[in-house]
Amino acid sequence: MAESKPTMRKPEFTKVDQLRPGTTGHTLTVKVVSSKMVLQKGRTAGPQVRQMRLAECLVGDETGMIVFTARNDQVDVMKPDTTIILRNAKIDMFKGSMRLAVDKWGRIEVTDPADFTVKEDSNLSLIEYELVTVVEQ
Repeated sequence: MAESKPTMRKPEFTKVDQLRPGTTGHTLTVKVVSSKMVLQKGRTAGPQVRQMRLAECLVGDETGMIVFTARNDQVDVMKPDTTIILRNAKIDMFKGSMRLAVDKWGRIEVTDPADFTVKEDSNLSLIEYELVTVVEQ
């Protein structure tokens, strides 16, 4: 019996205004608006020294903006006015607001400059969400 190789499927690109809390597996093309270092500390764990860096970057497309949390090596890529493809991104909730993040299963790629302008009056991270439990009877 011949083994069939799984076929790669084309990514479905999501727009920023389609993002919802608790969702995963997003592929987006966004432009970095700003980047701010939030945390930078070194940690000595045995023979190697590990550096932890965390930056909050405002990214967006023609439908809106959202805060992206960049960790460690991702911080170097997130320069203002850079166009980036985020693959397998997820939505994390932080203090009731949405944050976009890419973990070890995702990927960040720098791409050619996009021809869209970021819609700066619609920031999804400014919307506060509240978890409501529904009791069924």
